[in-house]
Amino acid sequence: MIKSILIANRGEVAVRIVRACKDLGIRTVVAYSSADARTQAVRMADDTVCIGPAPSQESYLNSKNLIVAACLKRCDAVHPGVGFLSENAAFAKAVEEAGLVFIGPKSETIALLGNKVEARKVALKAGLPITPGSKEAITDLEDAKQTAGQIGYPIILKAASGGGGRGMRIVRKESDLAGALALARKEALLFFADDSVHMERYLEQPRHLEIQLLSDGKGTVLHLGERDCSVQKNHQKLLEESPSPILSPSLREAMCADSVRLFKELGYRGAGTVEFLVEQDSYYFMEVNARLQVEHPVSELVSGLDLVQEQIRIAQGKRLGYTQEDIRFHGYALECRINGLSAGTLTKFVMPGGPHVRFDTYLEEGAVLSPYYDSLIAKIIVHAPNRDQGLAIMLRALSEVCIEGVKTNLEEQKQLIKSRPFTSGRFGTDLYAKVCEQEKK
Repeated sequence: MIKSILIANRGEVAVRIVRACKDLGIRTVVAYSSADARTQAVRMADDTVCIGPAPSQESYLNSKNLIVAACLKRCDAVHPGVGFLSENAAFAKAVEEAGLVFIGPKSETIALLGNKVEARKVALKAGLPITPGSKEAITDLEDAKQTAGQIGYPIILKAASGGGGRGMRIVRKESDLAGALALARKEALLFFADDSVHMERYLEQPRHLEIQLLSDGKGTVLHLGERDCSVQKNHQKLLEESPSPILSPSLREAMCADSVRLFKELGYRGAGTVEFLVEQDSYYFMEVNARLQVEHPVSELVSGLDLVQEQIRIAQGKRLGYTQEDIRFHGYALECRINGLSAGTLTKFVMPGGPHVRFDTYLEEGAVLSPYYDSLIAKIIVHAPNRDQGLAIMLRALSEVCIEGVKTNLEEQKQLIKSRPFTSGRFGTDLYAKVCEQEKK
């Protein structure tokens, strides 16, 4: 029985986990860096522990400090949140070896899925469609040229052990391949300590969709529908919605069934998502996110489930207490990420309210948006009976936001939601470039 959890993360997700634990009557210990001493999660937790100075390598990525903190504070379990060490197999294994519960998939599952080449092999074995690509990591430039010739340009190079747009390069002709390969490898080594990359055919304007799943590791796997995450800037998500406006019932059913089958094949335990690229009536497996995702509130609002609480229950060894038929989807949900474009002190910070609006943040007026970490200030999530009403509620919510002291992407988000391609539901991953970047020109 888990009675006390160390939250090995920061920001809005740390606040989110604290709230879920309090609802379950579980004691919370927030691990924080010196830069985060005055954030909401630290104030809300039952106990806290400083795990190092501001730089991530010395705090949130310092697995030894985190495990020692969990033991000193007599915690039963560690929740890794999102990012940082949440998909680090070595950290998950070290947590387990310390006699603690890791609230996430088994370490061997994380290790398997953390390598995109191996993940594609597992997906192919489970019968999922994948984009044409290299069967193994690219070994050298000659291998890259030969593989690209077989696949056909344009191609995309991806870090085998990473994500989030890091170690990723699009190549449209062979003369650009050598430089792109060198840069992709350099960035992969910098961010993931592994310079191996693999190659796939690049789809020009696909939709980016993901299926949210819960699996108890005892044979029951449930899906919570899809999230459309196609609106991105530099491969970083900006808007997420459910249901997707472009999926037919038959395509949705096929993608969900494939995702459930894959998780059963893996013997997966916990919450996770299967990501796909969709082009017209075809879809292709991209990767598995073996963790909670930033956009999880979208699925919570349409399904009525608390994903963090479900993660904790599964980690305790409990079975999912319902079947797929018990899951009922209600209405439409949209999440908008408010990002800072500069670091600084929030001299004014007013978030929206009113019916059908939820916002997740870790900041308040007078707080500092740190230059050391990601730029997310807040997530605004709305729920409505249908998409048109959802967009109207989101625009109302965005109009209520007032942030001073730092530059934000607030106006860009309004532009995107008001744009004709977005309101029509017919757009690709180039929407930001078409709407916001062309506006600047």
